Amino acid sequence: MSAIITISILAILLLFMGAINKTKLLLPLLYIGLATAFILSLTGWNQTQHLYNDMYIGDNFSIAFNAVLIIATLLITLFIPVYYKGVNRSLEDIYALILFSLAGALAMTSFGNLVMLFLGIETLSIALYILAGSKKYDPNSNEAAMKYFLMGSFASGFLLFGIALLYGACGSFNLAEIKGYVAQNAAHLPLMFIGGMLLILLGMIFKVGAAPFHFWSPDVYEGSPTLVTTFMATVGKIAAIAALFRLMNSCLLDVDYFWKGIFALIAVLTIVVGNFSALYQNNFKRLLAYSGIAHAGYMLIALVALKAQVAGVLLLYSLSYMVSSVTAFAVLMMIREATGSFEVNSFKGLAQNNKPEALALTLSMLSLAGIPPLIGFASKYNLFIKALETGNNVPLVIVAVIGSMVSLYYYFRPVMVIYSNQDEATEVNFGSGYRPQIIIALALLVISSLVPIWLVNLI
Repeated sequence: MSAIITISILAILLLFMGAINKTKLLLPLLYIGLATAFILSLTGWNQTQHLYNDMYIGDNFSIAFNAVLIIATLLITLFIPVYYKGVNRSLEDIYALILFSLAGALAMTSFGNLVMLFLGIETLSIALYILAGSKKYDPNSNEAAMKYFLMGSFASGFLLFGIALLYGACGSFNLAEIKGYVAQNAAHLPLMFIGGMLLILLGMIFKVGAAPFHFWSPDVYEGSPTLVTTFMATVGKIAAIAALFRLMNSCLLDVDYFWKGIFALIAVLTIVVGNFSALYQNNFKRLLAYSGIAHAGYMLIALVALKAQVAGVLLLYSLSYMVSSVTAFAVLMMIREATGSFEVNSFKGLAQNNKPEALALTLSMLSLAGIPPLIGFASKYNLFIKALETGNNVPLVIVAVIGSMVSLYYYFRPVMVIYSNQDEATEVNFGSGYRPQIIIALALLVISSLVPIWLVNLI
């Protein structure tokens, strides 16, 4: 809880500092505050807390995922000084919205009550709607915000209606009490409970960005400012999948025969749609959007295999996806600034002029594709093994492996481009200032590749 409180106070403090024109203190405070929240979060390790009538649960699961979310935010905010360097105004509103969104994400990993889950989702989502449209003079940004808001509102409506039906059936929002109700009525669950459960799943599937509710992702990702897209694609997605995992694992595991098949079908559909749609993308930002959809499908496999104790595997996969995606988006931000384009062909000759950046993009693509010895391989391998251990998941794993093989084509395409056409090398501005941040992201990607087994057994 200390991390959520710290982040929330920090967001309000940054707004206040902006109001009194102490703008030089904004970024230092942002970094110090995030580092403080990270440390405070870790102090609760192995000390499970149930606070505010079980509204909040601080356990190792929430602490581990919160650490990933805070590291992701810290890593992304390192790019703020270079990404917004041409903006002639203070950015306390952007910083505060990112922090409020992060606070919502932290609440989503720690909820013990469906009301807390809804508050976390809405805190995260509303801040992201505004951030998506933060380039207010850019029509694409406005369109992205409007599409995200409308689709997100429908999803929230389904989620809230589902929560209401679940409350009507079992008389409580508390996960422990819902679990007790399910245990007593597993053989004869009322239709109201089943309907509520399915509506909640529908709303959460949208937040994860899984098929068939994925249509918003490519347009919103493309139209939003790239820094915001990076935050949305990592923090937003990881928080949603962690919340869905906690919900199913805490109170609905005894009735997995209702939803396990649905998740398996959605996972297959999401992997197929994400990977095959990415094959035809020439715009790298849209390619990463469809890649994110495919990875949402892989993460859903962890829910299908819940009985195999997959929390650590999902944590490893989330970290893998986060560091690889942030690194790829970071190089994209630099390329966009230098060439004005998101097209894959604008990467031509990058390796000749910018070898560290070319290496960073190469390793991030290889990790997302699942090539050893990078963390992306370890995360997929452990996930597939756990799915096979639970039985009856062989067809699902086969589809996932085929999807990974298909993804090799679109992940290798930008790599081929950056190491080809050396005579047509892209003239990237070396003074852009992106290199130190990209090297930090690259270092995190390499270091995280060294500790996969430790992470699998962490929670």
